[in-house]
Amino acid sequence: MTRSKKPSAPHGQPPAPAKSHSPSNRESRGDRSSPGRGAQGVLLYGLHPVSAAWLNPERRIHRLIATEAGRAALEPVLAQAKARGLQRPGLMPADRNDLDRMLPPGAVHQGVAVDVAPLGEIGIEDLCVEADSDPSALVVILDQVTDPHNVGAILRSASAFGAKAVVVTERNAPETTGVLAKSASGALESVPLVRVTNLARALADLQQAGFWTVGLAESGKSTLAQCNLTGRTALVLGAEGAGLRRLTMERCDIVARLPTQGPVGSLNVSNAAAVALYEVARLR
Repeated sequence: MTRSKKPSAPHGQPPAPAKSHSPSNRESRGDRSSPGRGAQGVLLYGLHPVSAAWLNPERRIHRLIATEAGRAALEPVLAQAKARGLQRPGLMPADRNDLDRMLPPGAVHQGVAVDVAPLGEIGIEDLCVEADSDPSALVVILDQVTDPHNVGAILRSASAFGAKAVVVTERNAPETTGVLAKSASGALESVPLVRVTNLARALADLQQAGFWTVGLAESGKSTLAQCNLTGRTALVLGAEGAGLRRLTMERCDIVARLPTQGPVGSLNVSNAAAVALYEVARLR
């Protein structure tokens, strides 16, 4: 999916500053002096997120920061980017302590980090237009899932099973930080994270575009395997603990459940998303 891009600045002039009211600017909001914030954007870290960002032609990168071992591990990726003609900045050498200070406590950075600008913004209308040519399009919708680790893991599963996007609410959803990108293991560069202000309206737009919206909840009368998921499908999952909100559940075409059992009858939302995405792939 092609992401919209802002016009480039005239040659020889710096780009115009990002506007703080745009949803796509969540990656660049906040105090630049806080851990995880770059000089001009957000710091992504870890070999998989950094490699994916470095090879993404739609990702603007301000700085690459790496230890000697990190640079060596990235060498094949640097060569690939050069062979593809991607314009990338030079390397800023650092030691492990430097990166530890720049990133959130406990960040597993593997000796590499990149200071990046936000990716282009994708709207629900763009998603509907692209799905028009794909009769089996699959998307994941998250109803106020707030944990960046969970959202990142869901992005990774969405990429693995061919989902076109992950839709989240504008409020009560995590910003696109290095923590989320690390959990996504590179999937942030390939699966758009679509932010919507009104989830009920987004569900209606997807239904109008031919999507069968399937809410996942323990109260579902049918299992996911009993549903017809061969056409355009939107899997709707609720927040950690609270599950789907009542209004969201009412807006879904059907509410289904996973056939869990035993003393622990529920799954973490990212695990439930992975199982549900696999089930859709299996049924197809």
